[in-house]
Formats: sequence, structure tokens, C-alpha cells
Amino acid sequence: MTSSAMRVAVLVPCFNEEAAVATVVHGFRKALPGCEIFVYDNNSLDRTIAKAREAGAEVRRERRQGKGHVVRRMFADVDADVYVLVDGDATYDAASAPRMIQTLLSDHLDMVVGLRVDQARAAYRPGHRTGNWLLTGVLAAVFGQAFKDILSGYRVFSRRFVKSFPVLSDGFEIETELTVHALELSLPVAEIETPYYARPEGSFSKLNTWRDGFRILGTILRLYRSEKPLRFFTAIGILLMLLSIALAIPVIVTYLEQGIVPRLPTAVLSMGLMILAVLSVSSGLVLDTVTRGRREMKLLAYLSQKPFNRIDAG
Repeated sequence: MTSSAMRVAVLVPCFNEEAAVATVVHGFRKALPGCEIFVYDNNSLDRTIAKAREAGAEVRRERRQGKGHVVRRMFADVDADVYVLVDGDATYDAASAPRMIQTLLSDHLDMVVGLRVDQARAAYRPGHRTGNWLLTGVLAAVFGQAFKDILSGYRVFSRRFVKSFPVLSDGFEIETELTVHALELSLPVAEIETPYYARPEGSFSKLNTWRDGFRILGTILRLYRSEKPLRFFTAIGILLMLLSIALAIPVIVTYLEQGIVPRLPTAVLSMGLMILAVLSVSSGLVLDTVTRGRREMKLLAYLSQKPFNRIDAG
């Protein structure tokens, strides 16, 4: 159970969720008595705002389209000790919130992710399941294994995490960015299994499996380039070097046998590729130093936030 002295904010980004948002608000009001529920509407064309207000939520708006923009606004505007981020589609289990919060507080964590366990065939489409599995594998290979469900939209955060997290993404890549931020700073995190339900009748997913999947994969690659520049540019350098050597071998063999260089353009191309390989590795070394400095600044921003007094949490 949570203490009345602890401020819990439930953050619900919404876009055309009139069929589900009231269920979400009522569910979390029941699961977390005394919490503040903020529904942030993202240019809905239906009655999402009216339904949310009728259910008792505080409704605010974010005009820039995209979940990343909404999360950035929510994290900046709302002040609380514990934050619950959940989609407004009624697919996540509100009753799991107290357990997730208790885990966050008792284990002194900064983020608890709701690991989705589908309760119906329609809840988790095969394409989304496969995409999540592939993207989770890529992220684990790049940043280290720490999560089983990187795309879960159900998360509980400490104030420290929320107020020090620099939101950069615009859309559904926000979950990936949240995960990478925690991994890069080695923040204490956990996953808890939570039921995952099918959308209610009249509610439709805004996630495009292929389009958003490629966007998320692109986000992982961009974050890999920015957070692991030495590895990224060294890999490029090695590829360029191998290609340069492959082109140079016939030229060198011909020169040793005949004393001439008949394929001058190939020799020039080989030399150019080798120069690019050296420049790539050198860029990686320079950017790695810059990245370490930026990571230190993120960590200082995190440490500058006063931790919640968990003794009062009960």
C-alpha cells in the first residue's frame, strides 16, 4: 500500500480513445485511491476529452502529434513522487499498479516495467509479438540484456528518473528511449509480469507494425551511434578496411609479378577506402570521449534530483 503523503501521478497519453479512456481512469482510481490522473489528449477527433473529464481525470492537451511529444510534456508539467505511465487503450491491468509501485519503493528502483502476459489471442498480435522479440534482441545485443519487453507502455518511475530524462523521440520510439536511458546510466530497474488484455470494442490500435517497427529499429541504431560511437565507427572502419584490402590484393600481386600498376583507378579507390577507414576509427575515438562527457552530465542531472523518502512510503 502507498502512503497518503506520497504523491502518485497516473499519466495517460491518448489519441482517439473514447471507447477506452473512461475504463482506464476508473480502473486506476480504484487501484490507487488518492492518485492524480492526468489524461493528455493528442489531437483526438472523437470524444476522448469529454469521456476523460466525465470519468474524473484532469485533461490537458499536447498539440504536437506523437507519443514522444506527449510524454515530454507530461514529464515536464506534472510534479509527483511516483509516476505511472500507461496507454489509454484499456489493455493494461490497473490492479497491478500497487504491486509495481511497492516494488519500486521497497527495492529502491527508478523504473518498473510491466512485462505483458496476454490474456487473449487478440491482445497481442503475432506481428507485434515478433517485432517486439526482434527489437528486444537487437537492443540486448547492443546495450546488454536487461528487459524482456522493451515496448511495454506500462511503466512506473521515480521522480529522479522522470525529472532527469531528456526526451528526444517524437513517436512510439519513446519506450525504446526510456529503456536505453536506464541501461546507459545503469539505473536500478525491474520487470513485473502484468496481464495484457485485448482492446475494448470500438478501440483501434494506432501502431503500424512495419512503419513503427522500422522507426524503432532506426531509433536503436541512432542511439547505438550516439551512445556507443567507438563500437559503431570501428565496425564501419573495419568493413572499409576489409574492402580496401580486397581491392588492393590483385593490384599488389600484379605489381610484384610485372612491376606495373595497370589498374590505377582500383589502386586509388583502395587507398581512399583505407583513408576513410582510419578516419572512421578516429571519429569513433573522438566521439567516445564526447559521449562519456554527455553521460556524466546525464548522471549529474539524475543525482541532482532529491530521492523520494521511501521510509514514508510504508
